[in-house]
Amino acid sequence: MNINTQLIIFDCDGVVIDSEVISAKVLIDKLALLGACIDMAFVQQHFLGCQFSTVADKVQRLLAITLPEQFEAEYRQQLLIEFEHNLTVTDGIKSILADLKVPYCIATSSSLPRTTRALEVVGLTDVFGSNVFTASEVKRGKPAPDLFLHAAKSMGIEPQHCLVIEDSFFGVSAAVAAKMQVIHYIGGGHIVDNVSDELHPVSQAYPEINVLSHWRHFNRLMPALCVDTEYKG
Repeated sequence: MNINTQLIIFDCDGVVIDSEVISAKVLIDKLALLGACIDMAFVQQHFLGCQFSTVADKVQRLLAITLPEQFEAEYRQQLLIEFEHNLTVTDGIKSILADLKVPYCIATSSSLPRTTRALEVVGLTDVFGSNVFTASEVKRGKPAPDLFLHAAKSMGIEPQHCLVIEDSFFGVSAAVAAKMQVIHYIGGGHIVDNVSDELHPVSQAYPEINVLSHWRHFNRLMPALCVDTEYKG
């Protein structure tokens, strides 16, 4: 891995905030009202890392259901309610953010209002500031490289000097397409419960990519990026 890393680009859901299980459960419940019976494994295989418009297209193609006009708004409203009560950060991320020596930002498939509120709930608004980029700012979402390239350009860093930390196959694919360094993070609650569902496609497609199972291992994996080589979480 290139030691001249000048920017870390974090995915948000499932990497910074432990939101994927919450999001999946809300989506599963909402789709059940329309007669679709899916489970967590289905969500991880087909929807993880995708922006909502892509999810809607896949629901129509895979489940033969056209989502009602109000579905997205109702889904987002219910999701924010769940965030207020149940959202947490991934274990150890705050310690890592406080220890980094290089700039960092978020690049997420989620909407800006959702991401903004999520960061407020977990107390990370001031940590990331304005360095939050969403799929609404680019033409193509993940797995296209557009979002990561946009984030890098906005932060003034060349792609080859960026490190992306992602949990999803589509996110990892986008980072690879952007010719950036990548770490596959598998410490989120959704992956801990179903390791084989998520890890298998990433490891099969990109066996050379480093895997990070918990933030406590980040300092030793990337010591040049941290003030302290020992995890202090």
